[in-house]
Amino acid sequence: MCDLFDGRWVPDKDGPLYSNFSCPTIPFSVNCLLHGRDNRDFLYWRWKPERCQLSRFDSKAFLSIVQGKTMAFIGDSLARNQMESLLCLLSMEEAPRNVYKDAEDKFKTWHFPHHNFTLMALRSNFLVHATERVVNGSFTGGFNLHLDKLDGNWTKNISIIDHAIISGAQWFRKPNYLYEGGNLIGCAFCGDPNVRDFGASFAIRRAFEAAFNYINEERKGVVVFLRTISSSHFEHGTWKSGGFCNRTRGLSREEVDDGGGDWDYRNIQVEEIERAKGYGESRGNKFKVIDVTRAMLMRPDGHPGGGIWEEVGIKGYNDCLHWCIPGPIDTWNELLLQMLYKTST
Repeated sequence: MCDLFDGRWVPDKDGPLYSNFSCPTIPFSVNCLLHGRDNRDFLYWRWKPERCQLSRFDSKAFLSIVQGKTMAFIGDSLARNQMESLLCLLSMEEAPRNVYKDAEDKFKTWHFPHHNFTLMALRSNFLVHATERVVNGSFTGGFNLHLDKLDGNWTKNISIIDHAIISGAQWFRKPNYLYEGGNLIGCAFCGDPNVRDFGASFAIRRAFEAAFNYINEERKGVVVFLRTISSSHFEHGTWKSGGFCNRTRGLSREEVDDGGGDWDYRNIQVEEIERAKGYGESRGNKFKVIDVTRAMLMRPDGHPGGGIWEEVGIKGYNDCLHWCIPGPIDTWNELLLQMLYKTST
């Protein structure tokens, strides 16, 4: 039996289906070849499951499956990253219309009129309601998370969504304070001796549990995909503390460690969507996993790094979290298409 998510990266002489010049919608920050990156080797690898082949993306087939539907990517900026990759892939078949963008460019809607297909990006860093934590008038870098109250920015749209791709985990690593019923129950990474530190795992579990429960209560006939966490590859520091990601080749399966925090978070995400299946299936809902964690652990070469930011005059800032477009992230949408085949039959 084929497991799409158990495999390795193999050389691919053909490279990506589109380029950073042929797709006009690639955001500046992840258009790696156009702004700063001279090494192109990272483009010439394909994900190869151990016991089967992963077909190249077929934009015509994808649009045929989702014709007349609405698909939303719900999560943090990596959810948006995947949506932008999908936009490039689908544009090879039909040019989309940008029908909505909010002032902060966090919520976007595209429409493919020939197929009457709507594609949305709904920014929600935690899935649950969150407010910036301010002390003495200054933002602390952390948030107050209300684990029993969902973020209305995505829930208000759930009634029109046919396919939801839900993801997120990176923002839970901040010094966040956790609330339930309006009361402080603990924190994650807060360093406060007077508050119990539950760690990020606790908050991630509660957030995904609440999100899946809400969908099951509010909708019938929706298809939900969980896209598991993808690792950052900062070395010798983090975002603004000197971290970098200058590797020009990926890693073999034997070179990566399936343990650690990211793998724990991935396991929690999978456990929660499996828990949601029972009740969901009785309401005609489908819950599926797009498990990219192991595959992306092997691709430290696929991030924008620092070149783009040097281009715009921002020094000492490397992006080792998001993924170049085109790049390894296109595989997420190849996997999404295979899962769509399975849910549409």
